[in-house]
Parts: sequence; C-alpha cells; structure tokens
Amino acid sequence: MTADLTKTVERIKSGDRRSLATAITLVESARADHQASAAAIMQSLSETGPTSATRIGLTGTPGVGKSTLIDRFGDFLIRKGHRVAVLVVDPTSAETGGSILG
Repeated sequence: MTADLTKTVERIKSGDRRSLATAITLVESARADHQASAAAIMQSLSETGPTSATRIGLTGTPGVGKSTLIDRFGDFLIRKGHRVAVLVVDPTSAETGGSILG
C-alpha cells in the first residue's frame, strides 16, 4: 500500500470525514487503479484491533424495517461507545446501477 493510502486509512480511523469521503469515491469509481486503491483501504480497515471497522450489509423489500433496524442498532452501538457510519445505496437505478442516499 502506498504512503498516501496508509495516511488515508490512518485518517479514516481517527475520524476524518474528508478521508472517508475520498475512500467512498474510490470504491464507487470504475477505474481499475481506483478499485485497487479501494481494495487496499478496505483490507486495512478490516484488520482486527482497537480501530478496526466492521461492515454489515442489509437488504430487503420496501417496508420490512431496514431503516428502523439501522436506527435502533446504530443507537445501541453509540450508547456502547462505538462510532457508527451508515452508507445507504439505492440499487434501483437502471442507468447507474444505484445511488448513494443521504
């Protein structure tokens, strides 16, 4: 991993939102070099330790309670002292394959 990517990972682990946004952009990109960088970042963030990250994927039909689950589970984790980020993707766009929701 390059020094720049190592810095990005360190900044993400320290809570830097701009670095997280950079990583998200790399993950979304179709460029091969961006995909390689995104994979390296994700691998580093998946390592165990006090600053490791856990990813959870949820899917389901409309109205089954995905948003409610995310809200309640996020509140639970925050009360336990964890930091939580939620990235929501709507995969229904036929043109783009999906869009990130706020």
